[in-house]
Amino acid sequence: MAYTRETAETLGLQALAWLVGEEDLVGVFLGSTGLSEAELRARASEPEFLGSVLDFIMMDDAWVIRFCDTQGLAYDRVMLARAALPGGEQVHWT
Repeated sequence: MAYTRETAETLGLQALAWLVGEEDLVGVFLGSTGLSEAELRARASEPEFLGSVLDFIMMDDAWVIRFCDTQGLAYDRVMLARAALPGGEQVHWT
């Protein structure tokens, strides 16, 4: 399944909502990005920011599994949505 940018943004928003609800992870995310909670809220609608949320979740398979299990999604959906957002394109060097 290929994601459109719109459906990828929707999944990114779901991921952000999930992340904010995960007390053990949201602090790690804020610390790694340097964002404040106010900045996180202000940037929530930016496709590039939603891509960074998905990038963060994909840093650990356990986080992908936790998110997808909570949302009832197949585990590859995070990667597919990320590919549809800015910066997620695969680079072909040949």
